[in-house]
Amino acid sequence: MRSRYCAFVRQDAGYLLRTWHPRTRPARLDLDPGMRWTGLEVLDTTGGSAFHTTGTVTFRASYRGGSLYERSRFERVDGAWVYVDGDVLDA
Repeated sequence: MRSRYCAFVRQDAGYLLRTWHPRTRPARLDLDPGMRWTGLEVLDTTGGSAFHTTGTVTFRASYRGGSLYERSRFERVDGAWVYVDGDVLDA
């Protein structure tokens, strides 16, 4: 989760696509060059250990002018954790 947040901060679409589950990955990503991310707060996690194949991360990512509150789902693919999808939550 933290590495994907950093990739959003750095506008690294290639990394974001590589760490996205092949089943749900978009063909391309258009990132807003004007977006200024200002912080990440991980609020909760489930699963995600070496013994799990799935996990969730609930987080709040702040940006200039607001924040994104989401519960993201991750799965292991070939040993690596990848983002599957997420639910935007009410603040």
